[in-house]
Amino acid sequence: MINPETRMQIRRYFYAEHWKIGTIARELNVHPDAVRNAIEAERFHTGQALRSSLTDPYMDFVRQTLDQHPRLRATRLYQMIRQRGYSGSVVQLRRAVAQVRPRVREPFLRLHTFPAEQAQVDWAHFGQVAVGRAKRNLSCFVITLSSARACARLRELGGPAARASLRQPP
Repeated sequence: MINPETRMQIRRYFYAEHWKIGTIARELNVHPDAVRNAIEAERFHTGQALRSSLTDPYMDFVRQTLDQHPRLRATRLYQMIRQRGYSGSVVQLRRAVAQVRPRVREPFLRLHTFPAEQAQVDWAHFGQVAVGRAKRNLSCFVITLSSARACARLRELGGPAARASLRQPP
């Protein structure tokens, strides 16, 4: 049990000086639980019953409608429950709809690969290019490694003279 003067000093440090509980406990050589009791911190953590909202009587209708039509907008729901007697704002309804709207997850397959396990390849022919008096075929070979996201290009101009380059995508 701490005396009233120490209790008053704890409360001043906590509420006026904004010291932390551990700092007060070290400074005054008391246990941190004694500091918590002195500042009566538990009274701020009591769960209070939530107030009823204007949307509460209409939430069953909103849930049923969203189960049937999950992509229906809150403004359309607002118009529907407005006809049923709702007198609140659309903003209040949007907050309530955001909490009860079913989450629709798009199906996709995420691929996880090890280095050098998978790559994407593409080949393209770009027609012919005049080099001096000769016409050369212009082609491009692209390979992208899935693990490194590096891209190698092999440009071929005509015959065996080819040049490779390695670049990182932007």
